[in-house]
Amino acid sequence: MAVKDPTAVERANLLNMAKLSIKGLIESALSFGRTLDSDYPPLQQFFVVMEHCLKHGLKVRKSFLSYNKTIWGPLELVEKLYPEAEEIAASVRDLPGLKTPLGRARAWLRLALMQKKMADYLRCLIIQRDLLSEFYEYHALMMEEEGAVIVGLLVGLNVIDANLCVKGEDLDSQVGVIDFSMYLKNDDDIGSKERNVQISAILDQKNYVEELNRQLNSTVSSLHARVDSLEKSNTKLIEELAIAKNNIIKLQEENHQLRSENALILMKTQHHLEATKVDVEAELQTYKHSRQGLDEMYNEARRQLREESQLRQDIENELMVQVSMKHEIELAMKLLEKDIHEKQDTLIGLRQQLDEVKAINMEMYQKLQVSEDAMKEKNEIIGRLEDKTNQITATMKQLEQRLQQAEKAQMEAENEDEKFKQECKNKSESLQKEISQKEKQLIQLETDLKIEKEWRQALEDDFEKEKKRVSHLRIETQQITSLKKEFLELQDKNRQLKKLCQDQEAALQELAYKLSEAKLKIEDIKEANKALQGQVWLKDKEATHCKLCETEFSLSKRKHHCRNCGEIFCNACSDNELPLPSSPKPVRVCDSCHALLIQSF
Repeated sequence: MAVKDPTAVERANLLNMAKLSIKGLIESALSFGRTLDSDYPPLQQFFVVMEHCLKHGLKVRKSFLSYNKTIWGPLELVEKLYPEAEEIAASVRDLPGLKTPLGRARAWLRLALMQKKMADYLRCLIIQRDLLSEFYEYHALMMEEEGAVIVGLLVGLNVIDANLCVKGEDLDSQVGVIDFSMYLKNDDDIGSKERNVQISAILDQKNYVEELNRQLNSTVSSLHARVDSLEKSNTKLIEELAIAKNNIIKLQEENHQLRSENALILMKTQHHLEATKVDVEAELQTYKHSRQGLDEMYNEARRQLREESQLRQDIENELMVQVSMKHEIELAMKLLEKDIHEKQDTLIGLRQQLDEVKAINMEMYQKLQVSEDAMKEKNEIIGRLEDKTNQITATMKQLEQRLQQAEKAQMEAENEDEKFKQECKNKSESLQKEISQKEKQLIQLETDLKIEKEWRQALEDDFEKEKKRVSHLRIETQQITSLKKEFLELQDKNRQLKKLCQDQEAALQELAYKLSEAKLKIEDIKEANKALQGQVWLKDKEATHCKLCETEFSLSKRKHHCRNCGEIFCNACSDNELPLPSSPKPVRVCDSCHALLIQSF
């Protein structure tokens, strides 16, 4: 025969033991007829079996002093996967009497049973096998299909009401030993089937009502959450509308402010333009007045030059008369004539330059007066030329110097006139630039006003869109209410279908279990027939006493036939049991030949 995996045998034995403990706990609780406390033996055995199942395949963790195996690690992981388990974990950590992780795990199992959510918590843990691989080996019960089967069996414990006191109980030092004698059948309990059926029906109704209440609470909580989300969305939309209205009001106020500012800027620019126009007109009038004064000065200077020319002509006539008197005087007069001609040429040039000049300063007028005085002195000197010819040359040199100074003054006046013209041009250019800048500002303000009008139009369009959106959302809320009703109807149908599926699955499981038991029984009978071929057994009527202890057979001491040697033993003499992979229960064997024993009723 092929050797089977010992870990698979261990998983099968633990699964069978869990089935027996859960079934015995449910049956005893139904017959007991009240809530269970911590001293109830089947409940204690159930916790022991669950502890063994959770310890199977647990990885060894090295501690400071020794190796340690604890189931608190994977149970503590449930807190992260199932938010409702946070209360259990927090209460377990706050218990004052617990010092070891194993004690915390035992307290956690008891609290989960009282909450009737042990199956839910362990189902969340089994689904996350990648997280369980940190605590369990790959061949552990919680990592294989047997763990899922145990979780499915734990759902049946929801029919039990447990009232356990965890605070004062010493959970750290308990020894978990499985008592197999509790799961042996007793024929005395057959008479109380009717009472058990009634109690089970009442408890089934109670559990059904509890499940309905739980499902209704979950649906109500989900609907409340959806209503809260819809209310929040509606409040958000109302807030957004209020914010949009406030923004529109602010924009309107800003628009009015900008319009008022624009009007003020236009008024200021108009006043500024009027002021600049007045300044320009005043400057033009001053320029005209200064020009008239310069023209008058120019006419006076021209008149004075004519007088001087006439005086010079008189002097020339007198000089010509005196030249005839003396040769030296003639030579001097010739020189004077040459000088006078040169001076006349210079005066003609001055006249031409004075025609082109538009403005002459007061200094020119003063210098002209000085030149008149000098000419008067020259006339006196010319009258005295007969006596002082030598002084004439000196006076002529002085006149030449004074004429040069007059030319310099004339050049300075021309420069000042050009500077004045340049300043007027600069002022006019700056005024033109300011006018152009103001025009640009006006154009920019007009564009800003256009943009603000477009922006206001866009905001009004957005406001209308928001109104349409709000109406659309109201229609959607109405549709959601109708969808809620449809969803509730679909939930009712889904519940009914789930109930049908659960009933069908339970029926299929029971049929599969019965078929497996029938197959095992058939195989046992076949093996027994093969072993009994060619042998003659002692008849049951003839065998009245056990072969070993020689006690008489009864209901408590039943007969057991050996398949090999055909001997008959009682229960006490046939206590040797071996676990078989094909059988869900341990099998009794013969003491002498170690063959299988068959129980006879």
